[in-house]
Amino acid sequence: MKQFFSDFSKLIKFRLTFLVVFSASVTFLIGSKIQVDRAIIDEINWTNWLILIIGGFLVTGAANCFNEIIEVDLDKLMTRTKDRPMPAGRMTTGQGLVSGLVMGIAGTWLLGKLNLETGLISVFSILLYAFAYTPLKRKSPIAVFVGAIPGALPPLIGYLAAIGHSPVGYVPRDYQIAIILFLVQFVWQFPHFWSIAWVLDEDYSKAGFRLLPTKKRDKTSAVFTLASTLILIPVSLLPTFYGFGGYYIAGVSVVLGLLFSWYAYQLVVKMDLTSARKVMFCSFFYIPLVQLILLFDLVV
Repeated sequence: MKQFFSDFSKLIKFRLTFLVVFSASVTFLIGSKIQVDRAIIDEINWTNWLILIIGGFLVTGAANCFNEIIEVDLDKLMTRTKDRPMPAGRMTTGQGLVSGLVMGIAGTWLLGKLNLETGLISVFSILLYAFAYTPLKRKSPIAVFVGAIPGALPPLIGYLAAIGHSPVGYVPRDYQIAIILFLVQFVWQFPHFWSIAWVLDEDYSKAGFRLLPTKKRDKTSAVFTLASTLILIPVSLLPTFYGFGGYYIAGVSVVLGLLFSWYAYQLVVKMDLTSARKVMFCSFFYIPLVQLILLFDLVV
């Protein structure tokens, strides 16, 4: 049983899935709080919140499962992935396919119960991640751009799920807020992806993955990473600029953005793994903190 849970965790990439679901669940609460403040709804629908978490978990797990089926032979080559259940031989690709299909169908159905948009976006996310981003990883650094799209959809899904059943439906303001939440997570993914690619470049190269901007650890790739952290600062201020975020989120976004950029600048100067790891670990904390502070800003 212990091995089963360990394999299932590796199959769905539990830590990645958790981050995705966390992002969607927090933005659901953000959307619900905005609806309450507008006096459109009386209280947060916690049942829908739970449906979003379960559905989002299943859909994300399915996308990761399909990714591993496609890359099973490549995963055997990398130290980081060779102990996943399919490349290690503890699960067949047929079993993986059935698992992915069951999770994908069940997750899409649950998200579709919230509203049509979240169901359709979840299907789009699976297809783009598994069948566009995954094969592109060996062909071109443009894969990072493609992968950043499904990676930024969770806050969009979470926000739209919160307002899908409101009495007045969607209004232009809601789409504006949803797009801004998407943009923040979209831009964040570039330093996140590139710092991981820098740290794992040797392992990735065994499978032919070249996800850095110039396909190698050089000054240009480091500069691209720095530029993406600098772009993130003004983008993270959009919630305050458009009036649904306050001074707390603005202050935290600037401080975290400057810290993020400082670590990226150190990567440009030093060109070493230690600096890349600092950028990577900073990226892990950035999005959860920004989203939680935005929720806190709305609550207070």
